[in-house]
Amino acid sequence: QCDLQGLWRNELGSNMTVLATNTAGTFSGSYHTTVAATNKQILVSPLQGVQQHPSAKRHPTFGFTVQWQFSDSTTAFVGQCFVDLRGKETLETTWLLREEVLSHKDTWKATRVGTSIFTRIK
Repeated sequence: QCDLQGLWRNELGSNMTVLATNTAGTFSGSYHTTVAATNKQILVSPLQGVQQHPSAKRHPTFGFTVQWQFSDSTTAFVGQCFVDLRGKETLETTWLLREEVLSHKDTWKATRVGTSIFTRIK
């Protein structure tokens, strides 16, 4: 069974800490990205999420948002936790990043989409 709690790293070297999931499936934590489209100093940012049926599923789905502390943007991640035959856990995610734009006419360029695969560090 996959447990989201712990320290995770993605393929770009960003680190994420997920604290304990409660019985309702909600969790919090922090995210330290190594990549950003800004010249500002990158800061550790809070995350809030929910896991679907935390005690009932071997490969649970989940979602979380990150409120970036150094830019006017928010990212929403959705994903699923997998455990291979050797017990290695991975989180396979898709994300949407929305940055603030000054006018609705700039909405076309305000959202980015991507994928990240996290592996457990601890």
